[in-house]
Amino acid sequence: MNRFEAVNWNAPETDYTELLWTQNTTQFWLDTEIPISKDLKTWSKMNINEQLTYMRVLGGLTLLDTEQGNVGMPMIAQFVQEKQKKAILIFQAAMEEIHAKSYSTIFTTVASAEMINETFEWVKDNKQLQYKTSIIDGLYRDIKPGDGLSLYKAMVASVFLESFLFYSGFFYPLYLAGQGKMVASGEIIKLIIRDESVHGVFVGLLAQEVYNSLSIVEKQSANEFVPALLDDLYHNELEYSEKLYDEIGLTHEVKKYIRYNGNKAMMNLGLEPVFPEEEVNPVVLNGIRTETSTHDFFSTKGNGYQKGKVEPLQDKDFTFLNDRVKQSQIF
Repeated sequence: MNRFEAVNWNAPETDYTELLWTQNTTQFWLDTEIPISKDLKTWSKMNINEQLTYMRVLGGLTLLDTEQGNVGMPMIAQFVQEKQKKAILIFQAAMEEIHAKSYSTIFTTVASAEMINETFEWVKDNKQLQYKTSIIDGLYRDIKPGDGLSLYKAMVASVFLESFLFYSGFFYPLYLAGQGKMVASGEIIKLIIRDESVHGVFVGLLAQEVYNSLSIVEKQSANEFVPALLDDLYHNELEYSEKLYDEIGLTHEVKKYIRYNGNKAMMNLGLEPVFPEEEVNPVVLNGIRTETSTHDFFSTKGNGYQKGKVEPLQDKDFTFLNDRVKQSQIF
């Protein structure tokens, strides 16, 4: 008979697991706590192209969060042995489902049933969106028991999704909120970004640990895989952004934001950035930061209002976490 073991949080698996468990759980939130109806006035003043872009970026984000909550996090958790790490991954999977639902909360508040249905049909028909989801899904489903390389590839895919692929969709809500438009919906996006920043860091640390356990031959394969996947997803993301943003003239700004977050994803994996530094729209860049927003309590529930005290992760925390994992020079 097999002997089953209970998770023992009194014996930390690493010196960062409890920190990340606490960070994840104290950030818990629900979409119903944000008064989206306050955005109706702004929505009514947006032209049809602006409304369509908004709906479609959120539709795309819904698909990616659905993939991450239904498939990505649960699949990776299944093949991670340590129970505390599994617990964190499962909690993160639950938050991905809350993210996916939160977009529908925005939809039902501001849009007609016809526009909502058209958005979900667009999600099914958009070639670039379906392509990147298919690539990520394939890597998740290709994990094999005892195969560290396939697990590493899946974790890289997860980091790219959390830290890179979401951000073409995050751009527009942040851009509008930075101008005082669709502010309540923008707060939901900021809460999601705060979660994704932690998810990307945690899975990135797990990926580094798996990489360090690979054989020399497997590491060489991993070294070739990472930049090839990034390049494939990047060029698809450029096409996706053109489909979304050409009509409202923001494509050039979005592409810079994509490259910025591509570098962030590489850094979460303990790797060097690959894209040259360039100036990102400051209104949107502010949205990626996890500092507390300041709002009147009765007007908008920003990410400064919490059930408990939450200290957002700072750059020094990321440095501490990465120092906990032995770095191997891949490139």
